[in-house]
Amino acid sequence: MVEPLPAPAGEPPPELAEATRDEHSLRRFLRGLPGVDQVGLEQRAAGLGTRSIKKDAKAWAIDTAIGMVDLTTLEGADTEGKVRALAAKARRPDAEYPDVPPVAAVCVYPDLAAAAVEALRGSGVGVASVATAFPSGRSSRQVKLADVELAVAAGASEVDMVIDRGAFLAGRYGEVFEEIRAVKAACGSAHLKVILETGELATYDNVRRASWLALLAGGDFIKTSTGKVAPAATLPVTTLMLQAVRDWRDRTGQLRGVKPAGGIRTTKDAMRYLVAVHEVAGPEWLTPELFRFGASSLLGDLLMQRRTQRTGHYSAADYVAVDA
Repeated sequence: MVEPLPAPAGEPPPELAEATRDEHSLRRFLRGLPGVDQVGLEQRAAGLGTRSIKKDAKAWAIDTAIGMVDLTTLEGADTEGKVRALAAKARRPDAEYPDVPPVAAVCVYPDLAAAAVEALRGSGVGVASVATAFPSGRSSRQVKLADVELAVAAGASEVDMVIDRGAFLAGRYGEVFEEIRAVKAACGSAHLKVILETGELATYDNVRRASWLALLAGGDFIKTSTGKVAPAATLPVTTLMLQAVRDWRDRTGQLRGVKPAGGIRTTKDAMRYLVAVHEVAGPEWLTPELFRFGASSLLGDLLMQRRTQRTGHYSAADYVAVDA
């Protein structure tokens, strides 16, 4: 399994340090990135979406996808009981098939991170917590950092932050960069996923710029969406973000991850994304250390399809209910 190289605690890699020297340098670098060919990108994504995974490889792909799921509950009505039930599902997704791999992580709000940590202790399943005034990001930096500190103090091993889309769209790239760096520092040893909320960025060029901005600032993962805004994850946007982490690796030697989140519900959807990971970034990204699915309902369909692969018939939908 490929381990990601640690993200820099403060400064970007030396060869890109000049790009972050000041607001002017950052703007010049981001505005100097190649423009995105919308037609070409969407055609490539459509082509990747038609590729099929052969039957003998499908069982492996399903288990791989299960192991990449961040099983998520981010509702106002969440309770500790719901989080414990979700954690039990994460540890052992299929009670009748103990060979099903556990998911990668459980993702919750900061005030429920401690309950998730306790329920998952010793399982190897991570605890991810959203932070920084999720999902809007509309608060002071002091409040955002307190949100991160609450999650980390509760034991979260991963933090999913949201960028200030208003500042980004207004061209205040330095402000967004410094905020990501401050959050990264507040994370300590926890990995940082930077949510771009691509549905609000309006253009593919902005998605490319936001991806590079997050990578320059030290994000371990770039993530498409909060799941609260439509459109959420799409294959063209994820393809573009996979290109960014591949190009980052080529320029720095560092491996960073990608997490599409929101709207990925079926095994067929997951297979399309796995094909894109393999073809765009490369096979070394086919690991939960470098690719995740942010989802709440995807796991259920993966488990149904897994059972179908083994028994030859479909199971009832309630067989794989995620919530207890």
